[in-house]
Amino acid sequence: MTAAVSKPLASYGPIQFRDRIGLAEWQFERALRLALIPPADQGGRWSAAIFTDVSGRVDALREQVGTLPDVGAARAEQHLAERFGITVHPGTAAELARRGHLPARGEYKGHTLYCGLTLERFADRRKVARASAAGRTYTRDDAARFLRLRSADFDHLLRAGLLAHSETTMSTWHKGVIVRLYRQADLDRVLRSSRIDWAAVRETPAGHRSPLAKLPTAPVAEKVAL
Repeated sequence: MTAAVSKPLASYGPIQFRDRIGLAEWQFERALRLALIPPADQGGRWSAAIFTDVSGRVDALREQVGTLPDVGAARAEQHLAERFGITVHPGTAAELARRGHLPARGEYKGHTLYCGLTLERFADRRKVARASAAGRTYTRDDAARFLRLRSADFDHLLRAGLLAHSETTMSTWHKGVIVRLYRQADLDRVLRSSRIDWAAVRETPAGHRSPLAKLPTAPVAEKVAL
């Protein structure tokens, strides 16, 4: 039995257009963003002439839009780790975006999506390694351990504006609880601060007042300055 051939239409809506040429929704949206498919020319629909033109070059269009959709941070970092065979810490995708190397493409359920096409074509291993080293994130308790500080000492750094969280995530243990994350580069920067006698802070016995308590409280809008 011969398969039925879809009857040509006078115009095509977005779902009809992408289904008939065999594109996933994300491929279709990326093709539009890259101007590989012209804007709708008939009141939110595409004319048969545009559809015919795109149909004739759909294989080349698929190559141009790539094979990786826009993805969240975890999948982006997994992709980079597999691509370059290196350790890629959580926080790397955000750091690459911060440095202008990885565009954000909206969000999904409150999580940033990163450009899959950029990830697929990313060729600079050193940029990934540097972003992984600088962008690695820590929870509050892990950040305090990294700095070898008591919880109260860490609180004083936050109060004084010497340290601030770089991003947030949702707790995997407690539904609805927001967890603040601290960036490796910011922890390294505070360790270089000439305003802090780290030996004195770390030698202060438990139950004694922290030397960091003398730091002035920063105004709410003040940026981190060391």
